[in-house]
Amino acid sequence: MYRKLSVFIDESGDLGPYRSHSPYYLVAMLFHDQEDAVDDAITALDERVKNAGFEPHAIHTGPIVRREERYRGNTMDERKKLLGALMDFGRHANVKYTLLRVDKKDGANIIDITAKLSKQILLFVTTHLDFFQKFDEIVVYYDNGQIELTRVFTSALTVLLSNVDFRLVKPSDYKLFQLVDMFCSLELIAIKFETNTATRSDTDFFHSRRDFRKNYLKTIRKKRLL
Repeated sequence: MYRKLSVFIDESGDLGPYRSHSPYYLVAMLFHDQEDAVDDAITALDERVKNAGFEPHAIHTGPIVRREERYRGNTMDERKKLLGALMDFGRHANVKYTLLRVDKKDGANIIDITAKLSKQILLFVTTHLDFFQKFDEIVVYYDNGQIELTRVFTSALTVLLSNVDFRLVKPSDYKLFQLVDMFCSLELIAIKFETNTATRSDTDFFHSRRDFRKNYLKTIRKKRLL
């Protein structure tokens, strides 16, 4: 049987030097064995989005929390229902994710950051090589937000895996892209709560570190592949 693995990539932060508003660069990778259908979970997500009062759209977790972009006119309750719909989709979809994290320091540059990312990618793939070798084809989906990240993944993954194909896509075309965006965004918020740097938007939406861990982080961490 021909097996295909989908890998969706999202990021938070930038590859520039350390700044107080951008102390980290995070990359989330979501893995989906295409043998495991997610059609029913997608149908349920679409229905919950509609019931929450939203038109079909590419859901972005960060703007939901910060009440930005298309969510400026939505109430807290409406935004929480929308994120809850995406959380429920994540619970039912048979996927896993991992997180790459670079803590940017004073003087760090793009070469340092990309080198650290490359090492983390290589270590992760090496650690889980048996998992990746189960698949005949691995398709990596990315929206090309940072061209340097595309280069890092292209060079790092092809060192160990010969069956990798890279595809440029729009987040709106794939629900799993919206899910990896949620994983990445919530992991960043977890770091901010841990380091006492949570913003007013974070505390307004999630209340406390305890509530965030109980109601959100504990749920998504069940999907994390270390």
